[in-house]
Amino acid sequence: MLRFQFVSFSRSVAVAVLAVGLVHGVQAQKAPDFGPHVYVFKPGMAVAEMQAKIDAVYAEQQHSEFGKGRYAFLLMPGEYKLNVPVGFYTQVAGVGGTPDAVHITGSLYSDAASEHNNATTTFWRSAEGIHVTPESGKLRWAVSQAVSFRRMHVSGDMALHQNGWASGGWMSDTVVDGVVDSGPQQQWISRNSEWKSWTGSNWNMVFVGVPEAPAGEWPKPAYTKIAETPVAREKPFLMSDGHGRWAVRVPAVARNSSGVSWKGGATAGRDVPLASFYIAKPESDTAATMNAALHAGKHLLLTPGTYDLSEPLRVERKDTVVLGLGFATLRPTRGTEALVLGDEDGIIVSGLLFDAGEMISPSLLRVGEGHGSRSHREDPTSLSDIFFRDGGAGVGRTKSNLVIESNEVLVDHTWIWRADHGAGVGWDKNLSDNGLTVDGDDVTIYGLFVEHHQKYQVLWNGERGRTYFYQSEIPYDPPTQAAWTSGKGVDGWASYKVADGVKEHEAWGLGAYSVFRHPDVMLSRAFEAPERDGVRFHHMVTVALDDKGEITHIINGTGDAATTRKPRVDPRLGEYPVR
Repeated sequence: MLRFQFVSFSRSVAVAVLAVGLVHGVQAQKAPDFGPHVYVFKPGMAVAEMQAKIDAVYAEQQHSEFGKGRYAFLLMPGEYKLNVPVGFYTQVAGVGGTPDAVHITGSLYSDAASEHNNATTTFWRSAEGIHVTPESGKLRWAVSQAVSFRRMHVSGDMALHQNGWASGGWMSDTVVDGVVDSGPQQQWISRNSEWKSWTGSNWNMVFVGVPEAPAGEWPKPAYTKIAETPVAREKPFLMSDGHGRWAVRVPAVARNSSGVSWKGGATAGRDVPLASFYIAKPESDTAATMNAALHAGKHLLLTPGTYDLSEPLRVERKDTVVLGLGFATLRPTRGTEALVLGDEDGIIVSGLLFDAGEMISPSLLRVGEGHGSRSHREDPTSLSDIFFRDGGAGVGRTKSNLVIESNEVLVDHTWIWRADHGAGVGWDKNLSDNGLTVDGDDVTIYGLFVEHHQKYQVLWNGERGRTYFYQSEIPYDPPTQAAWTSGKGVDGWASYKVADGVKEHEAWGLGAYSVFRHPDVMLSRAFEAPERDGVRFHHMVTVALDDKGEITHIINGTGDAATTRKPRVDPRLGEYPVR
């Protein structure tokens, strides 16, 4: 029997809850009402029934890149024999205290979403908190951006591709007993994970807090290795003991860590009883009902679906948790933000997709209101698996998607995307100046993916910022050079801009890529930063794809040009300033 303790309960309350469960056993074992798009599986259920639900969701979601469907499968602790394909906007998660509490024998996999095994558009899906023993001996996870593989245990090997291109990806707090094969993956970040060995290298592979990081040094192979993760908080997750007691585990902040958080047992942290959450449903809830719950002191759990918001959700209480299931999507309808966080300690937001509305928003998620002087070092706000989209499912417009004004904020995996394909796409349609604007100090980001915005992809104004892994495609669609220039004599807008007045900043493992669709458009430099010793970049690569344009320099006036001439050369720079 799984031992389960809500550490935030007093002993007397815990005993009372257990007594209620014993008296009302049937009610206590019933799952909470997560709405129609969350399927809760138990080991005693008929395999055929569970498999039928999995197959029906996948049939709907396999190619539904911009569809409305949102789904989550939650697996109670125990053993399962299932084949689990994971499609668009689908979350598959175990709800045990550790991944080993939920064991699937069979398969769990993500196939490439495009023809010819091309996984470069295999977005928006996740697997979390499960031990998988693949019958084939290898778990296939062919993915690109906005895909999370967290708190997993693979008894076997793992492939991050399907023998075709892929543009991922993210792995954290995961153990793979065998070999991880990255194959043709263009880039990847692994944080606090363990494996027998790793094979493969392409443009940009970053390993942070990985005890068995692969041998070899930049630039060939393109490995960036940081032995310890300086500060991180794992994503919160649902837990159940299988007897009606549910909670959300909120992991503690870890400093100077290496390897997985659960190797010695459950991940350290606190448990928040599910009764402390307002469980929102897109069919019935509005910004007003959710704000009322937040104001009353509730945490917020958003079940799968799209929430059209006539005003921002506002989180103003310290240590509030906002957790999305099944890629719950927030979409502002009146040109406001979707979510605004106060400048408070320990606010946690995870598992959400922000979709810009047709009326232009100042931002979609704002952390803090005005650059404050408060320190949150001991209990930082953290954002994990948060994704942003301007266009693709329809016209979407914003000035800057994610704006961080608080200090010491942690970001753990984000993709901030101005759509290059889909509905409502065009230079004058899906408008977005910037992907990310950082005004706060001491902000740390792992896994920063930002693409196609019309000015700076990233504008960093705060001091002592740190980025571990950066992937960016600059916009495909500037119609002319005159329409896309950041200053006199400067072609285009740098992908990653550190403001001129910043004295300290550091970044590791950065890649910027061009895919120009119109002739005679170029980018002067991929990265732009003040030239001083306190501003340091490690391991940068630029690539010019297709047949038009170039990236003339890697950073400022340094670094060779990435051009489309054959044979193509992908320039690399190990350190900046060059010493």
